[in-house]
Amino acid sequence: MAPSHFVTTGWLKERLGAPGIIVLDASWYLPAQGRDAAAEYEAAHIPGAIRFDIDAMSDETSPLPHMLPRPEVFASRMRELGIGDGMHIVVYDGMGLFSAPRVWWMLRTFGVRDVQILEGGFPAWLAAGGPTEDGDGPRRDRRHFSARLDHGAVADAADVARALETGSAQVVDARSAPRFRGEEAEPRPGVRPGHMPGARNVHYSALQADGRLKDADALRKVFADAGVDPARPVVTTCGSGVTAAIVALALDTLGHPPRALYDGSWSEWGVDPARPVATGPA
Repeated sequence: MAPSHFVTTGWLKERLGAPGIIVLDASWYLPAQGRDAAAEYEAAHIPGAIRFDIDAMSDETSPLPHMLPRPEVFASRMRELGIGDGMHIVVYDGMGLFSAPRVWWMLRTFGVRDVQILEGGFPAWLAAGGPTEDGDGPRRDRRHFSARLDHGAVADAADVARALETGSAQVVDARSAPRFRGEEAEPRPGVRPGHMPGARNVHYSALQADGRLKDADALRKVFADAGVDPARPVVTTCGSGVTAAIVALALDTLGHPPRALYDGSWSEWGVDPARPVATGPA
């Protein structure tokens, strides 16, 4: 496992408030989870942590959820948060390992390399006796932030279709097995149930335990059981581009960074009548 992807609660406790270290609360929840990320942040967060609202940092002109914004828009919003070039960014979320990987992926895709995830997230911080504060968070001066989009890290529907048709990359879907098989209705109106023909299913929860990624051997077994070879190119997908980043993180920790993440994911594919849909097991 590559240690550079995570920091421990002890590491962060020792460096909390140090110049150049920025902590982001990246909590985001599905409607079915019945949690309010903004209210939870206001009630308690790691001291000095800035709230990173995935929806507010996404492309608000797109009808699809959570799509990456244009680089200049992302840079402007990061500057408004007081986050600048050269800072060491630590990301966490309220579930342990759910939405933080999406923000980790966003930052890396826009050129940030000094970004890590707090191992175990906010639950681990609380369990370790870490301090918290309430309120709406710090107000920081604007800083210069440069966003350089890695276009190759972002797949669109045509890229996914090509990968499936030619076998140039494996497509790995992070949704639950019932949703993948088309046994459950999709949460978004107008989105057909099922999956992309030829895709493989690795539910994001199978990759973690207690809010942390499983060890390398366990991760390899999960992928092998799903018929996925991490050493071959992979495009990750899910419902709306959030949990696909957990699969991307798991592959990256094994030393096999995915080819790309399909940003539109099933929210785009499943609503397009021109795209084929399969049901049942892969």
